[in-house]
Amino acid sequence: MAPRLLLYGILLAGAGLLVHLTGTLALVLTAIRSEPPATGLPLGLLAISGGLFVLSGVLAALDLIVLLPKKRQRHEVMVEPPAQRDLTVVLTAFNDEESIGPAVDDFRAHPLVRRVVVIDNASADRTAAVAAAHGAVVIQESEPGYGKCVRRALYEGMQFGDTELTLLCEGDMTFRAYDIDKFMSYIAHADIVNGTRIVEQLRAQRTQLTSFMYYGNFFVGKLLEAKHLGKGTFTDVGTTYKLCRNSTLRMLLPRLNPAINLEFNAHFLDTALDSPAHVVECPITFHNRVGRSKGGNVSNRRAFGVGMRMIRGIVFGWPR
Repeated sequence: MAPRLLLYGILLAGAGLLVHLTGTLALVLTAIRSEPPATGLPLGLLAISGGLFVLSGVLAALDLIVLLPKKRQRHEVMVEPPAQRDLTVVLTAFNDEESIGPAVDDFRAHPLVRRVVVIDNASADRTAAVAAAHGAVVIQESEPGYGKCVRRALYEGMQFGDTELTLLCEGDMTFRAYDIDKFMSYIAHADIVNGTRIVEQLRAQRTQLTSFMYYGNFFVGKLLEAKHLGKGTFTDVGTTYKLCRNSTLRMLLPRLNPAINLEFNAHFLDTALDSPAHVVECPITFHNRVGRSKGGNVSNRRAFGVGMRMIRGIVFGWPR
């Protein structure tokens, strides 16, 4: 495995900033108390922070200037259009009775969609009945958990022999079927096309994605990019909406841990980037959801916890 110096440099810079702020605060408190100029701990902390900043800069420069040309995954643009353009759509759903009907109708109306499969993750409402009434194939996933639901959806999607592409999405109407055309424009250049909600002009004015979540996703995306330097540009690790080649899913699914919950999408991308698969981002539209959010976007506090688990997984590895 190639050394991930830029990732370590970013972590050291973060540690240096924390130490610097601590030392600065200590100096300010000393000045407020009118004590003699500090020569001990506060100045020592500032010196340590300076050393951390210098070391982080050296590591980043080594990775970007010396190692990056060798890390680049390929020198030619991948151009491998799928032999079959039709696709199977798999929608994850949990207590989405209000939204699942319109979501199924939206995707079924797209000319490239052969079928819509809804994975009902132990809903307590009429999600399954409504999805079936609107023409979806409904599969029950009795074990609760976002990771279990997403992995089951991908597994079920690749079982159909008449499609070689699986489109993963959610049944809450935050994403729309017309973005399939964008995904299809990118799939010739990738094994996985991951949607990104980071383009401001493509987001509805009011969505469940707060400014904190928006920029937090961007930061974690850049951390993932630093870890896999030379393999792609990444700005959003939390979106479910993605198009996958079934051949790639067969290779990836055994490596995924379905016990990982709301941070599963980051786990999926990190695992894909550790494999020979090519991952490309595609800007997608993002709308306000129909019904109540139950995932990581419930509140900034919950999103912070999910983000920290994403960072821990990216930096230190994911639970097995």
